[in-house]
Amino acid sequence: MQRLVAVSTVFIALWATMLAPSAQAADMDALVQALGQKSFAKKIEAVEAIAASGAPAAERVLRALIARKLYKRRADGLVVQAEKAGRVYRLSDPVTGAALGEAPKAALKKIRVNNKMRRRIKAALGALTLMSPDGAVRMAAARAVFKSRDPKAVPLLKKALAAEKDAGVADVLRQALAVATLAARGAGEAERLDAIAVLRKRGDRQVVSVLEAAAKGKGKVAEAARNAVEAIETRLALWRAGQNIFYGLSLGSVLLLAAIGLAITFGVMGVINMAHGEMIMIGAYVTFAVQEVIRTSMPGLFDYSLFIALPLAFLVAGAVGVAIEQSIIRFLYGRPLETLLATWGLSLVLQQGVRSIFGPTNREVGNPAWMSGSFQLGEMAITWNRLTILIFALVVFAVLMVMLRTTFFGLQMRAVTQNRAMAASMGTRTGLVDALTFGLGSGIAGLAGVALSQIDNVSPNLGQSYIIDSFMVVVFGGVGNLWGTLVGAMSLGIANKLLEPWAGAVLGKILILVLIILFIQKRPRGLFALKGRAVEA
Repeated sequence: MQRLVAVSTVFIALWATMLAPSAQAADMDALVQALGQKSFAKKIEAVEAIAASGAPAAERVLRALIARKLYKRRADGLVVQAEKAGRVYRLSDPVTGAALGEAPKAALKKIRVNNKMRRRIKAALGALTLMSPDGAVRMAAARAVFKSRDPKAVPLLKKALAAEKDAGVADVLRQALAVATLAARGAGEAERLDAIAVLRKRGDRQVVSVLEAAAKGKGKVAEAARNAVEAIETRLALWRAGQNIFYGLSLGSVLLLAAIGLAITFGVMGVINMAHGEMIMIGAYVTFAVQEVIRTSMPGLFDYSLFIALPLAFLVAGAVGVAIEQSIIRFLYGRPLETLLATWGLSLVLQQGVRSIFGPTNREVGNPAWMSGSFQLGEMAITWNRLTILIFALVVFAVLMVMLRTTFFGLQMRAVTQNRAMAASMGTRTGLVDALTFGLGSGIAGLAGVALSQIDNVSPNLGQSYIIDSFMVVVFGGVGNLWGTLVGAMSLGIANKLLEPWAGAVLGKILILVLIILFIQKRPRGLFALKGRAVEA
């Protein structure tokens, strides 16, 4: 008799084990069919029930739902998964994946999903994948739960956190648990205080709204939340200042490239060159022309287009500069007003010439892959193109300084700058030095045009946007002094970007101009005045 009971018990257990999956599948089928209801509230309940079931098919069903691949068959109301195949749809069971034949589009009604339902689905998917063996999947799931702030995920988050071995994923899980805990009604005071401490440590903009909600009312929790919000706002203000300083350095690097050539020609020759901005424009259009040739003939070289454009822009702009000096400037030395008017008229001629060749509209110049995108430094977004231009400007400055200090041409340039008459009496061909200096300054302006093409519109008016700022940099830093140009460019760039948030772009520029005028009243020769008998005389 005992043997018969034992055999019966084993048989019943085996039978129950065999029936369990089918019962689970039946329950899942019922939940999936509930998604076909009209009420979004009922559908959200079905989504939460599917996620809570823990069934193997739950994730697949929810992913099909959020991808809008679940339909209701009009004939019998059955919820099916459908994939378009030509003019018809192939149907399958959302739970088992079994094929259910084909149907035309008219025979199906898509199951609609609103924003609230979509958020619940994403939260449910995040919770379902918190225990995935793939660390990247767990990280994405933890971030999804953090964004959803779903208090129902608290038990699963605690379980996932206890089993998590990856420190990075564990941190995000703690943050997700913190926002879910603050959203839960039954959480105790100690749990809420711990959650606030976790979010305060994270300290970004995403947690501020969560803490502001917790800061309403009275008590230790509200006070801790208010203190956390104040600390985070202070920290974010410092990061914003750092972001503005980076933007200022980026603007300063552009001004440095635009003004450094002007500082050379102005310092050596005393020429106010109003066509300097058009040398920048020529460099930008050379970059455009190089990229157009590469796009049509050698698309595989696009990522190297700037390396091709840089020497070409330097040579083309430098050659134009030498031609201008030889044909116009050399006849106007010692006549600053006539030089200013002549170069201003020349700038209009060059602008019109570019309009006639390339058209009046903006031209597209693309960023190579290695200059595209950005990366995060704390709360700062650093773009690769601006960082590259900043480094490039400093490299150009360093190369120019080395050339002036170590080459014979640099020695002649410094001699002519400090005392032209004495340099000429020692055998220096000042006319040749003037021509080469003007070509060098124009060539560097061409390099500035290549850099500007990566962050600004390439148009015939490109140079006009920077010519006034370039003169401001040169006068502020000290005429002909490259260190003054560097300090002046970076100072004006940072000052502009720090003033813009509260004064606006236009008023900020006006304030900068007023400050420079006041500064020049005290130091007419700028920050770093050149030294030399002729200069000091």
